[in-house]
Amino acid sequence: MKNIRNFSIIAHIDHGKSTLADRIIQECGSVTQREMSSQMMDTMDIEQERGITIKAQSVRLDYVKDGEHYILNLIDTPGHVDFSYEVSKSLASSDGALLIVDAAQGVEAQTIANVYLALDNDLELIPVINKIDLPAADPDKVAEEIEEAIGIDATDACLVSAKSGIGIKELIDSIVERIPAPVGNPDKTTKAIIYDSWFDAYLGALALVRVFDGEIKKGQNIKLMSSGEEHQVLDLMYPHPMKKIKTTAIKSGEIGIVVLGLKEVSVINVGDTITDAKNPTLEPVGTYEPAKPFVFAGIYPIDTDKFEDLRDALDKLRLNDSSLSYEPETSVALGFGFRVGFLGMLHMEVIKERLEREFNLDLIASAPSVVYNVYLTNGDMVEVQNPSQLPDIQKIDKIKEPYVRATVITPAEYLGNIITLLISKRGTQTKMTYLNEERVMLEYEIPMNEIVMDFYDTLKSISKGYASFDYEPIDFKVGDLVKLDIKVAGEAVDALSIVVPRNQALPRGRVLVKNMKELIPRQLFEVAVQASLGSQIIARETVKSTGKNVTAKCYGGDITRKRKLLEKQKAGKKRMKSIGKVQLPQEAFMSVLKMD
Repeated sequence: MKNIRNFSIIAHIDHGKSTLADRIIQECGSVTQREMSSQMMDTMDIEQERGITIKAQSVRLDYVKDGEHYILNLIDTPGHVDFSYEVSKSLASSDGALLIVDAAQGVEAQTIANVYLALDNDLELIPVINKIDLPAADPDKVAEEIEEAIGIDATDACLVSAKSGIGIKELIDSIVERIPAPVGNPDKTTKAIIYDSWFDAYLGALALVRVFDGEIKKGQNIKLMSSGEEHQVLDLMYPHPMKKIKTTAIKSGEIGIVVLGLKEVSVINVGDTITDAKNPTLEPVGTYEPAKPFVFAGIYPIDTDKFEDLRDALDKLRLNDSSLSYEPETSVALGFGFRVGFLGMLHMEVIKERLEREFNLDLIASAPSVVYNVYLTNGDMVEVQNPSQLPDIQKIDKIKEPYVRATVITPAEYLGNIITLLISKRGTQTKMTYLNEERVMLEYEIPMNEIVMDFYDTLKSISKGYASFDYEPIDFKVGDLVKLDIKVAGEAVDALSIVVPRNQALPRGRVLVKNMKELIPRQLFEVAVQASLGSQIIARETVKSTGKNVTAKCYGGDITRKRKLLEKQKAGKKRMKSIGKVQLPQEAFMSVLKMD
């Protein structure tokens, strides 16, 4: 055990985590030069295309220092704020972490958030300043920022360039010297924590575990402590960059994959403790806080016959992503589907894209919303995830909406624009700190509803991409909120309902119906698009009908012949309007995001 090192890599998005992981794998000689590729640990197509890490990945590496053999268990974690749950899972199974900071960009919002997660788990932190070979790099200034903004000593920070390989060997030596060996008792009964899981088409549900006490052996009967279920271990493997390495036992301090041959994807719970079935441990390792979804949206199959296929796809995807939650729902406009909970807007985009790619589904998503606590006049309180389920206005006493503590780090030149944006989103400033002459850290309390819309894109746009953003939920606060309904051809479209502040209902309603008018295809009859608060119509646009010249065949003659034809057309249009149905394109449901 004294030669094992379990560590994670944490950083803000695009600070070079995946590239650094590639260089560490290469330096340890785990793959040949021919087998090497960029972003080796980003296994999904969507990760390679977008250049971001979505799923935390583990790998076991061998390293020799001063003639002694060491085992390095490396976990590469995501950097985007939406996937901080993946980071927290990984850190709970580590003994140390590499804190990567870009030598040109300096400390960012997510850097600070990840540091707090690491400190909560009592991990040894090694500051690493990456991209030191860039022309704009200033390692000394970044080291000062780390000390001022985070409060950890950066005098012995490792200076590296993951792209060119500068300082990688010295960094691995620092990992061996500074990160502590795992603590555990090999002679006690089996005690391991599941910190990740996924579904394999051939092996079934797989659990990635860190063993604290004892060992897990092939053929052993194990018990899952939260459910009490017992299963036999069919196979054991170590994670490797190219292939899984089979083993007969995963010992104390080690990380490995447990194959139980389970077809039921809901059996393995991330955070659960595995122990011996005959001689179980008394205390679990600890529990993860289950991920709390912040953003909810309806996902429906375009082909209604694919509802069961969508259910199976969500079941399988949930094992790969334990932060996903969903329940069936029905929409008048869209039919049968699921109300799905996400950690943020990027998480929503990624899940929808994965469902479409990996399971060959054509899906339509409704506009995202957050969960509201609605207090009724009879004293009851109900949680509302879907705005269309909001009770009648006469029955509502007050509505509480979730607030978050938003941290924005920005160059000083964009400060005015960003403060204006935060105020327009109903934010309240709690702190403003100058990290140095050029960079400012802002803290605001802001309604969650305001940041699930187009906040992140707008922030990046007005700061030319330089501002960084992170948030954490704090509390529910009372808001003066109303439900804004959209009616198309006289029928309310439940999937387009949104909850807005009362003073913003009129301008948002106008913008929304204007957007909708452009998106709805023209029909053979006029289509009215209306925004309403209850029974009160506050905005309207009309989609003109496609014209047909029914009098074209009349050459002269009595005017009454033309009038008769026009009257006949008018009656037909009226009948069509009463029975006609309007098909709404996918863009209509996302148009509620583009209201500024």
